[in-house]
Amino acid sequence: MDELTKTIATKGDLAHLTLFLWASGASGLLVWTLRELASANRRFNSFVQEIASLNRLFKRGN
Repeated sequence: MDELTKTIATKGDLAHLTLFLWASGASGLLVWTLRELASANRRFNSFVQEIASLNRLFKRGN
């Protein structure tokens, strides 16, 4: 990676390297955010299922 950086810097194409690094960082952050969102959705779904099972348990008791 160091050789690639030197090559880009000597050609004066530093803006493209910066844009690539920014886009890579933004894409990585998007992937992380989507993973966290999916995980939160699974936890919420589990919570709702537990509440539904408690409701069924209490309705049987009446």
